[in-house]
Amino acid sequence: MTAPVAPEQIEAFRRFSRFYTARIGALSEGLHGSPLSLPEARVFYEIGVAGTTTAGPIAEALGLDAGYLSRLLKGLEERGFVERRPDPADGRRQILAHKPSAQPVFDAIQAAARREIGEMLDGLGTGERDDLVAAMGRVEALLAPTRPEPQITLRPHRAGDMGWILQAHGEIYTRDYGWTPLFEALVAEILAKFLRDFDPASEHCWIAEMDGRRVGSVFIVRADAETAKLRLLLVHPDARGHGLGRRLVDEAIAFSRARGYRRLVLWTNDPLVAARHIYEKAGFRLVEESRHADFGPEMTGQNWVLDLA
Repeated sequence: MTAPVAPEQIEAFRRFSRFYTARIGALSEGLHGSPLSLPEARVFYEIGVAGTTTAGPIAEALGLDAGYLSRLLKGLEERGFVERRPDPADGRRQILAHKPSAQPVFDAIQAAARREIGEMLDGLGTGERDDLVAAMGRVEALLAPTRPEPQITLRPHRAGDMGWILQAHGEIYTRDYGWTPLFEALVAEILAKFLRDFDPASEHCWIAEMDGRRVGSVFIVRADAETAKLRLLLVHPDARGHGLGRRLVDEAIAFSRARGYRRLVLWTNDPLVAARHIYEKAGFRLVEESRHADFGPEMTGQNWVLDLA
């Protein structure tokens, strides 16, 4: 069940909305120096990119009430920006189009918009621009009326991934389980050893991405000639519910079998219930338990093994 929306989340959203509308000039009397308000310009734009259209698709695309849209169209028509004519296929509808004399206004608005945005982005570094565009895409995907199924891909590790894995482990396990920075130190040691001793013939790291954003990881490292160790399985909370944990574990098992390992082992802790269910379904069996408080709270460490032969 989704947790209730926190008041501070609502206020943060409102604060961003106020900042963004002011930053892009949405509150100006004329958008991008044009004689059109923001609602008028948006309707004018939809007609322009469509060439010809009707009121229905515009109302749906912009989420506008039919009466309000009708008033906007009437104003645009009276000022010489838009023309209407009967639809030959349905006399109840009217075809909307730009008046030929309005095309220079449309072109000027588009040019001004591109120039203003270019000037805004020019003050950012290349990486900052990429981050901003990616963040905008994430906001758009999250708030879309119908959210498409996310695109999830697995890939090998590359530069920068280990830093993300360390940060994600530290943040998630501290927030969700109250573990101390000693756990983050353990993760850092595992990652450093993996990078120093990495043998691509017998070891692998998978990074899961959802719509181009890192959301998960798992490792296979060599314990001995016959034994591989599964380490640092992680699925970010944003990506849970898509079967990603099982997919990562399945990839790790398939790799271990293909490399000739006879067994796959792992160590986990009893608070990690979801991960334990994944291991059980994959065929791992619990072989040893011991109590410890290595990361603050007392818990039970568990050793699991999967016979691959």
